[in-house]
Amino acid sequence: MSDRSDQVSMSGDVPVQPHVRRLPEVIVNRIAAGEVIERPAAAVKELIENAIDAGARRLDISLDGGGVERMIVTDDGVGMAPDDLTLAVERHCTSKLGDETLVHINTLGFRGEALPSIGAAARLSITSRPRGESGAWRIRVEGGKTYPPEPVAGAFGTSVVVEDLFFATPARRKFLKSARVEGRHVESVVRRLALAVPQTAFRFVLDGREVLDLPAQDMAARAAALLDASEADGFLSVDGVRDGMTLSGFICPPSVHRSTANGQFMLVNGRPVVDPVLKTAVRVAYRRVIEPGRHPVVALMLSVPPEQVDVNVHPAKTELRFADEAAVRSLVIGTLQRALEHGAGVAGVRPVLSSAPRASRIWYPPEQGQGAPTPAPAYPSATQVSGMAEPRLMFGDTPAARTLPPVSPAMSFPSMSEQDISAFGRDAQQVPGQAADSGPDHPLGAAVAQVLDTYILAVAADGALVLVDQHAAHERLTHERLREQYLGGRVQAQRLLVPDVVELPRVQQDLLLARQPMLEKLGVEIEEFGGGSILVRALPAMLGRSDAVSLLRDLADELEADENGAPDEMASLDGKLDAVIARMACHGSIRAGRRLTPEEMNALLRQMEATPRAGTCSHGRPTWLRLSRNDLEKLFGRR
Repeated sequence: MSDRSDQVSMSGDVPVQPHVRRLPEVIVNRIAAGEVIERPAAAVKELIENAIDAGARRLDISLDGGGVERMIVTDDGVGMAPDDLTLAVERHCTSKLGDETLVHINTLGFRGEALPSIGAAARLSITSRPRGESGAWRIRVEGGKTYPPEPVAGAFGTSVVVEDLFFATPARRKFLKSARVEGRHVESVVRRLALAVPQTAFRFVLDGREVLDLPAQDMAARAAALLDASEADGFLSVDGVRDGMTLSGFICPPSVHRSTANGQFMLVNGRPVVDPVLKTAVRVAYRRVIEPGRHPVVALMLSVPPEQVDVNVHPAKTELRFADEAAVRSLVIGTLQRALEHGAGVAGVRPVLSSAPRASRIWYPPEQGQGAPTPAPAYPSATQVSGMAEPRLMFGDTPAARTLPPVSPAMSFPSMSEQDISAFGRDAQQVPGQAADSGPDHPLGAAVAQVLDTYILAVAADGALVLVDQHAAHERLTHERLREQYLGGRVQAQRLLVPDVVELPRVQQDLLLARQPMLEKLGVEIEEFGGGSILVRALPAMLGRSDAVSLLRDLADELEADENGAPDEMASLDGKLDAVIARMACHGSIRAGRRLTPEEMNALLRQMEATPRAGTCSHGRPTWLRLSRNDLEKLFGRR
């Protein structure tokens, strides 16, 4: 068959016979630039990666007009000689690729496409001076046209100036967003790359405003700075190993979350990536403890043997292919879940009040000699307040009157039947009291009061004030107990009077049948029915009269979208089971507005410390807050 094909002209009358021709180099570069340089953020990413690969210990990034008008990236790396400058702006010229098999890649860049792509779409100027040289050299590329290097004055290192981005490809330029939006994308890129090299100082200026100024620091400090988190937020370190892979990093507790996934930073072998496998694993790990629609805050570093990951997937180099996606997913989910399964207050998980409340009304006493009437006292007497568990909590009382009677530090909830979960209060009162303890073994401290019959006030060993939502806290405790009961072994199944037949594509049918043993543990009994159909014989009794057809189809869709997932990770099944357990826990927990005895309050605190995921309720809301001395001083304007 000929390489040529007959075509009809646009008029439809005269057949034409096109000829294959070689495109000019400048057009080839502009086409390639469309893949590599999609927007200003992509250009900045490439320039910063070049600087990092050059051994920079300090980076200065400056943008005007969101990077479209001008971007300047200056580093103190090794620099380039005139001959290197000439080659650097040619396609597929690089000093970084030492392994022609594209397996052991130890640099962020390696394709040799960034600088020629930028030069084809913008006005590019590179000034560089190697160590030991008396002067610098500059080379310019404008719309694909290269000018020879010329000697100039310059400091050691390299400074790259990009102006009028996409002036040579105006079709691409008109699709850009506003300068503010493009600037936000650049900031996101800078933050991700800054995490990859904490030993390198970063300074980022956007339209004359300093956005970042990070000194060289260790990974923990860099992650905390980029995530805007601290130990007070319960910053947790994670560490996991599986099949030669290592996962480390830092995460925030479920009480710290964002409306988008911008607070998730992920590195694979030191390379910032936006990988769907890792993002899905993080979402699954947090699913039971975070509020729906919110996103966790994490900074994760995954180390994978080079032969088990392919980084040469896309010119942007932010996408990867893992040889064993299931193992990567399992490592991330397992490591994060272990870190999140601590009890409330354990391992530094300490939610804090994020902002100071504003007083709606401040009363000042009248000055001496004035006849102004005295307003009602800001704090009524204890007899007027029904929400105080300590009836003698008055300013004139002795300090001993401000604490509740001592209780046993080891006190825990007694066992309760499902039919009488509300008997918690009566049973807890039967435990004999001993001396209260708010030491290190009890990070939530000792209860001192109950406010509005809803919130427990406690004091920790370091003097910090702890506030607990009694209903939310007991809801999580009940939830975990019920979930262990239902899912510890085998979920009770309810056989259908008339089995349902679900018709599915062959691929989805195979996915469900391959997971038949796990589905049976979750109360779903299926079998192959032939002709691309599945017979559903039983569903979890907890779900009542659920639609078996829609449930199986939803589950099959989720498994097809994520072939490495398991049924107990899918929202269509496990999410529904968990929702039923959450409703049961909510109705079976102590309610807001119920007065608790001192024994009950301290028993609740001790059980929270011993129960996994007790930092949030079944709906993802925080169960407790902590106000340290610094927090209180900020609230009162002392700092």
